[in-house]
Amino acid sequence: MIVDLPSSTISRVQKTLVKIREEGGAVALGRVLTLIISTRLGEEEEAIEAANEASREHPMRVIVVSSSPGGHDVDVDARLDAQIRVGGDAGASEVILLRAYGDTASDEEGLVTGLLLPDAPVVVWWPGDHPVIVSESPLGRIAQRRITDAASQADPRQSIVDQADTYEPGDTDFAWTRLTLWRAQLAAVLDQPPYEPVTAVEVSGSPDSPSTLLLAAWLRLQLQVPVGDDATTRATGSSGIHGVKLVRASGPIELERSVVNVATLTQPGQPTHDLSLPRRSLRDCLAEELRRLDPDDLFGNVVKHGVRQLGEPVENS
Repeated sequence: MIVDLPSSTISRVQKTLVKIREEGGAVALGRVLTLIISTRLGEEEEAIEAANEASREHPMRVIVVSSSPGGHDVDVDARLDAQIRVGGDAGASEVILLRAYGDTASDEEGLVTGLLLPDAPVVVWWPGDHPVIVSESPLGRIAQRRITDAASQADPRQSIVDQADTYEPGDTDFAWTRLTLWRAQLAAVLDQPPYEPVTAVEVSGSPDSPSTLLLAAWLRLQLQVPVGDDATTRATGSSGIHGVKLVRASGPIELERSVVNVATLTQPGQPTHDLSLPRRSLRDCLAEELRRLDPDDLFGNVVKHGVRQLGEPVENS
């Protein structure tokens, strides 16, 4: 069910939600969190679809705040067009879409405060552009977790570098979430004999891939070995991460994804293996981030320290 509320107010949205519940529609019982999505006008649907799919694992209230690029437009009359989606149009969530125009868009926190679920955690997701310091933004201040996506920025890799200066506990980025399967496969390989130390690392990927940069930084931080200067800039024509090479005394371990969703693992003295390594969808990334509401300390260490260490020599122990 979809209820449109053009030229509305937050008070009217609240009253409509109460009316829907009283008439036997979707209820807030069982909702485990409030997800706020901050996006541009006209770019809401992809994020809503991902949230609806993720809600089957995490029942929640979704509040979408969309406005003009760069915030409110003083040349546009102040107006709030609202829409409520419940039932089959909202997955296992209830979606409140707030399209803000003019000065109405200048107070994002005021728009959502009266719609938050009581005593439930708040997560904010910026699918596109995000504030320079998300933790100090109006929506970021009320959230336990703050999710950005460096891949959607004009300069994805620089976005990750900038986060080294702005990171606060609770921040995370989908560029990191997309690494989960890569990190799991590499950890599993190093957990097998002959348990030799890794002496060097090479990571290849597209020049604009923030995930490639974070994977190189994670390996540099965890293994404390050199990562080649061209490790995150050697491209083979496709986007994202292409492969990882770990150098050991007995020979290199190579994990390369040359075919969509499939990676090839080669190790000295062992047969070659094809492994499932799919590119993760928005739904997969969002569902994973909603499984934890505490700060991701490992991401914090990688973005604050690992990225900087990429350009520094390895200290001899």
